Amino acid sequence: MPDLLADIAACRLCADRFAATATRHAPNPVVWFRPGARILVASQAPGMRVHHANRPFWDRSGQRLRDWMGVSEAEFYDRSRIAILPMAFCFPGYDAKGGDLPPPRLCARTWRAQAMEMLEGVELTLLIGAHAQGWHLGGRMAVTARVAGWRDHAPAVFPLPHPSWRNTAWLKRNPWFEAELLPVLRARIREVLDR
Repeated sequence: MPDLLADIAACRLCADRFAATATRHAPNPVVWFRPGARILVASQAPGMRVHHANRPFWDRSGQRLRDWMGVSEAEFYDRSRIAILPMAFCFPGYDAKGGDLPPPRLCARTWRAQAMEMLEGVELTLLIGAHAQGWHLGGRMAVTARVAGWRDHAPAVFPLPHPSWRNTAWLKRNPWFEAELLPVLRARIREVLDR
């Protein structure tokens, strides 16, 4: 296990790709998982703030995600209980409009299977965004459709939208998410963490 974590942390496979982005940044894999975790947060890729802080969801989206989950900051960052495994470990850079670029597929192809093997005790998986949902559930489907079909996967898996502030309008258009899905998700998280 220490070798895999060190290998991921030292990865520079995307150095040329990141140097060619508007941010011209170097790779900085944010590795936040350990064997024994019971909850997996499968996300997209770190943002710029996470890149600098070296801590996943260290931004407003993280505050929203912790609220959705009903967990404290200490619980969320306890790697022995919650693993955070993005589809790409590094911030991918910005596109021409200032949005985050998609996670490079090379990262998941290189590291994801090995990382998932280490997390064999996971009881609950949160799939945040289209990239994580596609990898774990297969096929292509719009995020709204996947999230609306959450009962098909619960209680082991919950597809979620990204908790970014950019999705505030989505939350307003889909009030069932907070009214129906979140109470069930919070109860399931408490069940898993408190056992």
